[in-house]
Amino acid sequence: MARIKPQALLQQSKKKKGPARISISTVILFSLIVVLAVFFLYTTYSHWSQRSRIQIEDRESVFKGDDSFLDSKKSDLPGYAVLDTAKGSITVELFKDSSPEVVDQFLDLCQRGHFDGMLFHHVIKHYVIQAGDSDKLGAAEDWTLKGKHYSQLDTSVKHEAFMLGTSKTKHENGAFELFITTAPIPDLNEKLTVFGKVIKGEDIVQEIEEVDTDEHYRPKSSVAIHRVTLKQSI
Repeated sequence: MARIKPQALLQQSKKKKGPARISISTVILFSLIVVLAVFFLYTTYSHWSQRSRIQIEDRESVFKGDDSFLDSKKSDLPGYAVLDTAKGSITVELFKDSSPEVVDQFLDLCQRGHFDGMLFHHVIKHYVIQAGDSDKLGAAEDWTLKGKHYSQLDTSVKHEAFMLGTSKTKHENGAFELFITTAPIPDLNEKLTVFGKVIKGEDIVQEIEEVDTDEHYRPKSSVAIHRVTLKQSI
């Protein structure tokens, strides 16, 4: 048997230990797999981000829709009330935006005829005329004190004359007091919730204010609200 030379053995050992060659087709296939994986991740991310954006827009549109519905509902409510009294008519603009809950209660009572035949049971000159279910002064009690003067008058619109308000005190059995101011009253906000203003018929308010009263500020001759008519516009 022939011997293999050491130099030939060394060359064969180098050939065996050398790295295997990677074919071009393998490189291309691997590159395609990487590209497909990146493309899949990108499309998945785009899909979910777009879906989240659509859901957010849907929620915003729902909220805007609710707001527009509430705004349209508020605009559908009557904005004016005409009080037909024994002395004549008093037209009041209602503050639907600043006093919505009280206005809603007032409108509901008007539609049920709650104020039909209601008497002005207290008339306090240079302060208020008061109508309601109770013959108590309530919020107007402090204003009956003689000689009460104010050195500084608040210039807020809610302190002007001819404002329509109701007592902040909760009444039983759904009682509702109506106050129409006949002069600026600085502590008005402490006593009343103002929800409207007389825009026509100020002379009727003043005529009611001038009726004769007893020592308890009750009119000697009755003055009543015959009915209240609600109007969308004037």
